[in-house]
Amino acid sequence: MSVSPATLPDASQPSVLGQVPLWRELVGHARYLAWWALLVVPIALLVGSSVAFFLWALDLATATRETHPALLWALPVAGAAIGVWYQRWGGGANEGSALIMDEIHTPHMGVPTRMAPMVLVGTLVTHLFGGSAGREGTAIQMGGALASTVDRWGYTRLRGAGALRTQERRVLVQCGMAAGFGAVFGTPITGAIFALEVLAIGRLSYAALIPCLIAALVGDWATSAWGITHTAYPVLTLAGLGIARVDPWLLTQVGLVSVAFGLTSRLFATTTHRLTALFNVGVAAPWLRPAIGGVVVIALTALVGSTDYLGLGVTSTNPEAVTTLSAFRPDGVLPWSWALKLLFTAVTLASGFKGGEVTPLFFIGATLGAAIAHILQLPVPLFAALGFVAVFAGATNTPLACAIMGIELFGGDAAAYFITAT
Repeated sequence: MSVSPATLPDASQPSVLGQVPLWRELVGHARYLAWWALLVVPIALLVGSSVAFFLWALDLATATRETHPALLWALPVAGAAIGVWYQRWGGGANEGSALIMDEIHTPHMGVPTRMAPMVLVGTLVTHLFGGSAGREGTAIQMGGALASTVDRWGYTRLRGAGALRTQERRVLVQCGMAAGFGAVFGTPITGAIFALEVLAIGRLSYAALIPCLIAALVGDWATSAWGITHTAYPVLTLAGLGIARVDPWLLTQVGLVSVAFGLTSRLFATTTHRLTALFNVGVAAPWLRPAIGGVVVIALTALVGSTDYLGLGVTSTNPEAVTTLSAFRPDGVLPWSWALKLLFTAVTLASGFKGGEVTPLFFIGATLGAAIAHILQLPVPLFAALGFVAVFAGATNTPLACAIMGIELFGGDAAAYFITAT
């Protein structure tokens, strides 16, 4: 008899002594862990390795664009190429992360394998030519597609059609998401919680927590094993900032400022949705939408007179540039940096370029937090970190995952402030 969660002992059936023996419980838990490790580890290794290649290629594309800024002029052509490619060969891959969410809620035909290479290439092209986008959407789509493919062509072929129950197939796709998110940012705990929380509508289910945690940890390990390093954000030490771990007045200020973070999240979502509707209604040809979006990004760059708002925006070869990391320095941002990044990103994603929104949201939140801190004479590094996670939390409705991300990236010293902000 094959091992599966269905064979675990039922605690509702008492033994002669009125309870399940401890050894049976331990054996049941061990079998549960072994079963999910057997299913999840191969997927996580594949996803982590794929994310490692993606991050390496993304760094190369970003460095190439910064070395050759004239590539920006080809952004409309690159957008048209992405549009034609997805229109002709995308199929279900055109639905992106929405298809993965649907497959988790109601498993049907699985996520098409081609989603992984298509979103990978589309994102690299977007960043090579200067589109303002992120990377987590790509990692999540790659993770979901690869997990579904392993299930469809590996587990089902080996054990026969219908080998895995619907619930198990659903959890495997969640594990692919968790592995992708955890690996792309180097935050495995956040990746596991995010994969659960982003699907919740008012209620969080922990049924898939252990499998997702295994997937995120193994995926992050695989990415690191390939020699990929992640951005090192400043670790916050409240003593160094002259702040108590729990300061009631500062917590009150954080709560008030978080209203601005939440409104900014809403502004980003509303702007992106309305621009998407405008492109869809006003431009009939799908390939023409990113081409026009590319022209708008070029015009915005010329109007602003800076390339700081292109690409990821995490770091820059220009020490004077506004970036996510510069937000943690005194006078590292302009008062309107967050608004410009919001506009650049909304145009890029709404017009049909590929990537994600989380990394730009980090930029938007960190620069907004720093700008508010300057105005209110508050600690800049702390409020840059709070904005970093809070705007992301508001835009994705994942406050728990974002609070954990703050702890994973910036240290646990400011845990109370991260929880309050998100």
